[in-house]
Amino acid sequence: MRPFRMAPARRLASAATITLLLGMTPLLGGTPAASAAQPSRCSDDPTARLSTVPTPENVLGFPLGAGQERVVTNDEVRTYLGAVDRASNRVVTGVMTTSVLGQPLPYAVVSNERHVRPAALREIADDVRDLRDPRRTSARTAARTAKDSPAIVWVTANVHGGEKSGADAALKTLYELAAGLSCAVAQRNDNLVTIIVPTQNPDGRDATRRQNEFGFDLNRDWFARTQQETDGKLELLRRYPPQVFVDAHEMGGRQYFFPPNADPIHHEIAGEAVDWINRIGEANKAGFGFNGACDETVTTECYFNYDTYDMFFMGYGDTVPTTGFGAAGMTYEKGSASAVADRVQQQFHTQWSTLGWAAANKREVLDGYFDIWTDALAQGRAGTLEPNEVVQPTNEVQFPVPNLSIRSYFLLPDRQLADVRQLVERLRRMDVEVYEVQKATRVPTARVFGGRSATNVTVPKGAYWIPMDQPQKHWIQAIMGEDPYVPFPYFYDVSSWSNPLLMGINTIYTGDSVRPRAELVRKVSGGRTGAAWPWGSYTYPLDSAAAAEFTFTLLGRGVPLVRDLTTSRVAIPAAKVSRSVDGLAESLGVTLTPGGRPAGTRLDLPDVGLFQGAGISTTSGSHGEARYVLGKRWGLDLKPVTTADINDNTEAFTGRTVLLVPDGSSATGGLTAAGQANLRDWIGRGHTYLGLRNEGTRVARAAGLTSTTEKTKPADYLVIGSHLRVDVDQDSPVALGRPAEDFEFNNSDPILTPSTTGTNVLTYPTDDTFWANGYTVGAETLKGTAAVVDEPTGAGRAVLFAFNPLFRAYNENGLHLVANALLYPPNPPSARRTPGTDAARASAAAAPVTPDLGGGWRPITIQVAAGDLPRTRAIVERFTTDAQTSEKNGSAYVVIPNPQGLQVDEHPFARDLVRALNAAKVPLRSVVG
Repeated sequence: MRPFRMAPARRLASAATITLLLGMTPLLGGTPAASAAQPSRCSDDPTARLSTVPTPENVLGFPLGAGQERVVTNDEVRTYLGAVDRASNRVVTGVMTTSVLGQPLPYAVVSNERHVRPAALREIADDVRDLRDPRRTSARTAARTAKDSPAIVWVTANVHGGEKSGADAALKTLYELAAGLSCAVAQRNDNLVTIIVPTQNPDGRDATRRQNEFGFDLNRDWFARTQQETDGKLELLRRYPPQVFVDAHEMGGRQYFFPPNADPIHHEIAGEAVDWINRIGEANKAGFGFNGACDETVTTECYFNYDTYDMFFMGYGDTVPTTGFGAAGMTYEKGSASAVADRVQQQFHTQWSTLGWAAANKREVLDGYFDIWTDALAQGRAGTLEPNEVVQPTNEVQFPVPNLSIRSYFLLPDRQLADVRQLVERLRRMDVEVYEVQKATRVPTARVFGGRSATNVTVPKGAYWIPMDQPQKHWIQAIMGEDPYVPFPYFYDVSSWSNPLLMGINTIYTGDSVRPRAELVRKVSGGRTGAAWPWGSYTYPLDSAAAAEFTFTLLGRGVPLVRDLTTSRVAIPAAKVSRSVDGLAESLGVTLTPGGRPAGTRLDLPDVGLFQGAGISTTSGSHGEARYVLGKRWGLDLKPVTTADINDNTEAFTGRTVLLVPDGSSATGGLTAAGQANLRDWIGRGHTYLGLRNEGTRVARAAGLTSTTEKTKPADYLVIGSHLRVDVDQDSPVALGRPAEDFEFNNSDPILTPSTTGTNVLTYPTDDTFWANGYTVGAETLKGTAAVVDEPTGAGRAVLFAFNPLFRAYNENGLHLVANALLYPPNPPSARRTPGTDAARASAAAAPVTPDLGGGWRPITIQVAAGDLPRTRAIVERFTTDAQTSEKNGSAYVVIPNPQGLQVDEHPFARDLVRALNAAKVPLRSVVG
């Protein structure tokens, strides 16, 4: 790993700043790169532009940036892109995908007229892609590409729908590149191909809402790419791999953030990219203008660095371009309280300065880009992980990457094979090479996911092998690693996203040099393995999220299915397995095995009511996740159920077979005593209540459906989006197809005492098998507590999840549990519980309600030394009077309620509070938001 290069911060004279922000003179700090083609002729007049290219004012009726009074609409974005495309031979446009509501997500490619010709553009993209594979590209060829080819820079904006100024600035950038005749413009167009994506979230832009139509934060969806907006963008990124990627946002206040970033930074991010990021930050300082750097006296229309915006979680619009594509991923955040004109102009300044730096240094960047992949390949062969680093000058690495060698990962095929194959496809769609093992292979020493080790492990035929000696080594480790090894305990998102743990699939890794006989995977496996008799069946294991999707899709088509409640295998009549059914199975990785006559318990399509009563947000969180997973992917026709529907016992409620209550902020859902009785009676008639996290479990408790209560979390308790091992009661239908030990995701979720009136389906171990990854403090509090409870009432049941199994739609083993709950078989009479509220449940219902400090997310928790509590409290009280403080083991903990479940980058003061504590030189032991 090359050392980070830190350029000294400085403020330039105002005249130079104004010149640079106008963007019409060559940027200081770099020698223009050579180009094989003759450089474009250019003008010394920085205001010279082609009159044939329409200005924003000509098309939109108002200027962009200075003088702008309102933001641009989606229709105007598309109109202006089309107008410039028609008028300029430097621009071509396209549509990378559509939104949930069907709106196009347009993009523009802009460069000089030679580069944007179709054949030339393909050649440039091919050359850059070749730099990513040193096995097929020699150093000489790479050097020639760096000399002769332009670099690729992306300018994107508006991934959060309400953060609009970056999109408007991107249109201004497009105009300058398409129309400008100055040498500054020519340098950018000669040395760069710029991909401009004004809005990544048009539905959210229309609604002035952070999330997309399904309530997903698209800036957390990058590795899982569950949403179509993200998926289409990543396919275009693979087509045009960036060396620099700008992601323009907005935040609270009237300031501006650009890198250098805050800690933590993921250890697998290459040093070259961090160097470029920091140097682009210096260029932005020079070109920012306005009031320059923020300080004690300058607090508005100024910039700051190092605070809040980290590069750790692999779901961001900077970490994924950086780790997965080797780019300098640049997050830009402009305060939304500023006037529209200032917001757009400042976004334009940073975009223009970024392009200027990339153009001036394109040859060095392309040389370094080749080095990134060369180094990754060498590290993979040696089994070497990158070390942890910090980028903030005042921080030190607290948790180094262990001395660990990893040369291979193996995904084992013994269970959940469909989800294994879905992970293989996720990896392949990020250009990772995966091989299917053709002959059993012995691995002398292996680490087994879940903190265990083994020797002489036999990897069977049909397993999937992911060797690390390939160019995507950084990306493989970043999303496959059992632990992300955070260097510094600042967390603004989750601390674990290990894909094998999210899916709960058997995985091992090893530092041994093993070369199994294996074949490169070129397409997903699945579908029929042979022919069944006409009177027979095809069977498959319902043990995965992918198999659940297959099951619900078939039920929605009217295909009759039965399930063996012992083996969890589902049988389809052979006559019903058409070519389209076989194709669906193949696409989902579900293997269909010929069998005898169908036998088992009939599966029925559930009629699901989705609660949207008191306390539930219908535009974010698990309500939207349910609409996406159950509605879009599984094809279930979700019916809205309100508080009044339950209280009044209307057909909208009583006509459902399942009621799903998402996470929310109410402990009762607004149900009256009559409504709670209606709910108990409805369940007793054989229906299923499915409750998620805070509101889902609390509404059930208040209605007398469970004997679980909530444990109070200790002062030093921190479980920050981590994975933990759980024991599984396989006798419960909710656990059908799950292993005896599993993993589940916990994000500071409620801690439930075990039920005395039902089945504790998932519990945290009490012995030395207890295990957690990511960053946790005091996680032992969870020992012996329940994560999923199955509570019978009459002929029905309440299935309660302490966590959110639908979280971001990437918690596949949780999705499988939800599917099992939806397909719960009828209780035999002997297993039915008499309706009514017994003493244990009545006691639980009467227990005080634990305050919901985190909403659908987490509270903000700041840890300092106990001796620093008085001055910390004094600073905190400048922002809020609601903070709770406590002390334990020499540390003080300040917990700030976050009832709306806001993340730090959308919180009204969390970012400013942390900056104020840093400015006061209060040493922060950890920050969790």
